[in-house]
Amino acid sequence: MNVRPWNLSARNHFNLYLFIGVLLFSGAVFGALLVNALTLDQQQNLADELKGYWTTFGHPAQLDAGEAFKERFWLYAKWLGLIWLLGLTVVGLPFVLALDFLKGVLLGFAIGLIVRELAWKGVAVSIVALVPQNVLIVPALSIASVSAARFAHYVFRERLYLRKGKLLPPFLAHTTVAVVMLLMLGAAAMFEAYITPFLLQRVAPGVA
Repeated sequence: MNVRPWNLSARNHFNLYLFIGVLLFSGAVFGALLVNALTLDQQQNLADELKGYWTTFGHPAQLDAGEAFKERFWLYAKWLGLIWLLGLTVVGLPFVLALDFLKGVLLGFAIGLIVRELAWKGVAVSIVALVPQNVLIVPALSIASVSAARFAHYVFRERLYLRKGKLLPPFLAHTTVAVVMLLMLGAAAMFEAYITPFLLQRVAPGVA
């Protein structure tokens, strides 16, 4: 199996990207529907937390952007690191797919909650608060997941089944992909911390 270059193009792995995309979409639908399944007390608690989010991110002057960036970047880095690690274990691949589904659930739940609390204005707020960074986050995690799947397949087929092939080249390739995706997630965290608050203030200045 040729591991140079570590080809992760959509053309060569269309079925895998499609499967991950379906997982994300299914998770998003499930997350949006989950909002309606909450009890009144749970909805109220989440509404209070959402107001706390607007208080922090909806007022740029009161926000410590540096701290917000570190918090978001660390969250994304841990998520990416878990995908990278599960790919190395081979048997952890189903959990990688579970993480992709969970990402969809969280995204759908957040959108559903915002729309439920803010009605029609929630659509615009969701686009501003969630879409820009997720344009980077979703592809980054998807590519990392494909890399994890390819590494797991390589190890199972070449090392465990055929008893041949070198482990270092695919390991370095898989790790390099994770590092590049980490840069993308860093850009997403920076956008969320430094730009999203100003966009929120313009789109929905009165939500907080």
